[in-house]
Amino acid sequence: MLKLTDVHTFYGPIEALRGIDLEVKQGETVCLIGNNGAGKSTILMTISGILKPRSGDIIFEGGSIMGIPPYKIVRKGVSQAPEGRRIFPKLTVRENLEMGGYSVAGGRFSFFGKQKLGKRQLTARMERVLELFPVLKERHEQMGGTLSGGEQQMLAIGRALMSGPKLLLLDEPSLGLAPIIVSKIFKTIKEINKEGVTVLLVEQNARAALRLSHRGYVLENGRVALQGDGEELLNNERVKKAYLGE
Repeated sequence: MLKLTDVHTFYGPIEALRGIDLEVKQGETVCLIGNNGAGKSTILMTISGILKPRSGDIIFEGGSIMGIPPYKIVRKGVSQAPEGRRIFPKLTVRENLEMGGYSVAGGRFSFFGKQKLGKRQLTARMERVLELFPVLKERHEQMGGTLSGGEQQMLAIGRALMSGPKLLLLDEPSLGLAPIIVSKIFKTIKEINKEGVTVLLVEQNARAALRLSHRGYVLENGRVALQGDGEELLNNERVKKAYLGE
């Protein structure tokens, strides 16, 4: 489904990704683990089109998405819940979710005007999001900025799902959350994947990420240092020492 080949991405003169090769197959959950600054979030932003690589190629469903604007990448079926949630604090939960369907609704607000997707389809997506995250249904008319950290994370994921992604990019979904909330979110990610959405996950909680994932990549200094099945990496001595505290 997704393949990165020799991708180099820079922040000004600083090379953040140094020849990244990775693949995500349809139906998988794949995680990226590594220390801060290893390049994990940069990979997601490069796939999303927010950052432009200087060289290499990114293939999604058989076609290159290099140089395509982010909104067109969303329309192709790639959606991201970014690090730090970045919900719209002065919009309600409902309005935040509607914004998630903006791009695929023909560039208009999801429930108004001429649309590429019908109102019925978008309404069904919202209903499914509220099934996945019942607390959002309770907070439907509440301002996003008044939600707890865990509720905001659920909203960020729900907003990303509103575009109907084939590939969902999740950047640090457990960051700063209590263990019980983390458990709920990881359970929901597993359910989303079982429903057919492919997931590429960046996560500092390496143990939880590898347990959830079919495969994983370990990043060090902008390069892929290790890769393998989730269980294989959990039992790798180098991974245990560096990322699992063993």
